[in-house]
Amino acid sequence: MITFLLIITLFAIAFWGFMQQPKFGKAPSGERLKLILNSPQYKNGKFENQNYTPDLAEGVTYYSLFYDFFFKKAPRKKPTDLIPSIKTNLLELPLDHDVLVWFGHSSYYLQLAGKRFLIDPVFSGNASPVPGTTRSFKGTDIYTVDDLPEIDYLLITHDHYDHLDYETILKLKPKTKKVITALGVGSHFEFWGFPTENIIEKDWYNQVILDPNLTLYTVPARHFSGRSFKRCNTLWTSFVLESKDFKMYLGGDSGYDSHYKEIGEKYGPFDIAVMDNGQYDEKWKYIHNTPEDVINALKELKPKRVLPVHSSKFVLALHPWDEPLKRITALNTNSENPLPLITPMIGELVELRNEKQQFKQWWKEVV
Repeated sequence: MITFLLIITLFAIAFWGFMQQPKFGKAPSGERLKLILNSPQYKNGKFENQNYTPDLAEGVTYYSLFYDFFFKKAPRKKPTDLIPSIKTNLLELPLDHDVLVWFGHSSYYLQLAGKRFLIDPVFSGNASPVPGTTRSFKGTDIYTVDDLPEIDYLLITHDHYDHLDYETILKLKPKTKKVITALGVGSHFEFWGFPTENIIEKDWYNQVILDPNLTLYTVPARHFSGRSFKRCNTLWTSFVLESKDFKMYLGGDSGYDSHYKEIGEKYGPFDIAVMDNGQYDEKWKYIHNTPEDVINALKELKPKRVLPVHSSKFVLALHPWDEPLKRITALNTNSENPLPLITPMIGELVELRNEKQQFKQWWKEVV
């Protein structure tokens, strides 16, 4: 009995020590917490979605979820082959070129109206606080922070590890002019040494005027947040990025809900929509879009083209690694009004204003 208690005590001490690491960030406090408490989205001691959003679907338990993930056989969760990629020289891209470069999952770089943006970058090769547990696919890590130019605006949709990566953020600190994110997330950045004056935090339906030709809006998503045991103490968001003659919907992680229609009516139509399309499951259908959800959302957002993301880099669900791209392609082809799909390889240059740019279905060549 004494030995058992000693083991439990040592484990508790080790776990406590592990949780003190700076990668877990810091909960909002002080003036930031006062702003949070005044947010219409903050209710019952936490941020909430516009409509009731359970973590898991009806009848699903966390026990069954963990059992399936760790013991159930799920074929082709990871590719056997290398994920193909292209190494574009981002340091020499002319700033007057409006382009986008995808890094896999939900990380991408874009240039619009003479400004450089970086969205949810993860370059550490891991999407978990526990080293080696959620490794990136082979071939997806050809870019590092050193390959990036100076960033005008670092956009962070929420504070989950596959979107807010501690190692990457620290390396980006000297290259980043401004951070724009949702309420509360700035607490992590301050804790990690970013100057307070360089952090912009907004509630839903707020705007940030970047310059006379460029405006950013923070808009709803249907998701959740949290980097440790406390959930939803920071807000999650999507963005609308608008210049005088070009408009983009930059979707964060989200399940389908009425917010897509609201965003489409208030800000749309869009030239390009970036959509969460991967790591889904019927067990958590309220917080991640299925490809069918994406098709429905596109009818409401009304973009000219769509870039499906949140796939092809990490295993965070049990579906085959290439299923999100296969399903969205098939559904879009058979839809009433099919849209041009933007499906670049990692690193391939996407020309934002070229509606006729073609992309091959590169996943078909990967086992």
